[in-house]
Amino acid sequence: MVNGTALILPFVVVVVLWFVSTGLVAMLNHRLRQSFGRALIIAGICAFGGLLLLVMTSHSTEIWAAYVSFLGGLLIWAWHEISFLTGAVAGSHRDPCPEGARGWQRFSMATMALIHHEIAIVMTAALLLSLAALTTNPAGAYAFVLLAIFRLSSKLNIYHGVPNMSDELLPAHLCYLKSYFGPRELRPMLLLSIAAILGIALYFGYRALEAGTTHEMVETGLLCCLSLLAALEHFFFAIPFRDSRLWHWALGEPKEHREI
Repeated sequence: MVNGTALILPFVVVVVLWFVSTGLVAMLNHRLRQSFGRALIIAGICAFGGLLLLVMTSHSTEIWAAYVSFLGGLLIWAWHEISFLTGAVAGSHRDPCPEGARGWQRFSMATMALIHHEIAIVMTAALLLSLAALTTNPAGAYAFVLLAIFRLSSKLNIYHGVPNMSDELLPAHLCYLKSYFGPRELRPMLLLSIAAILGIALYFGYRALEAGTTHEMVETGLLCCLSLLAALEHFFFAIPFRDSRLWHWALGEPKEHREI
């Protein structure tokens, strides 16, 4: 068993990466639309670099390799985030939800508004998992898959309805998506989602404390902290706290002053 105090550094690393990366993505996607092409190029380079990091560290069991692989997974995820928030990869339906749409009609239209992005994420996750099956250092692949699961959970909860929704990070050109948001009320699905994500965090936390090597401890510790942050983001849905305030430094002036 590895000393539990050694988990402090992985937790600090994940929190810092989460805070800074989310802010940078928000900053890129709240600039003038003419700069979106440049943002996509930068994101593509980051994704390619992230894939290289995963490949380069795939068979290393050094401590640093777990951090590098984890970073690679985040870089690939950032590419998907930027491609979605710029509107480059969203869905085939880009109109607001019609008045009176209910049930399957509303769900199918909401799905088509995001379908291209979801397919891209699933394909990338499948590729990374197939690579992870052949490696001894799957930290980055597992991080990407967890992010995909947690993001899908967030989308489904927002669709069904949550008490608090901070939508300041959503660019103006994607505002039509707000018409698919559910009512602002607490639903059982949100509570179940938080419980499930905390269960995942507990699993990785137990694996980290019982790890036989420092590398395994770091890898599972990173995934545990990532899961805890996802649970926190879901918890923000249930309380009157505007989590977008955390990235006010990245958003800058109000969006309406920058729109074209």
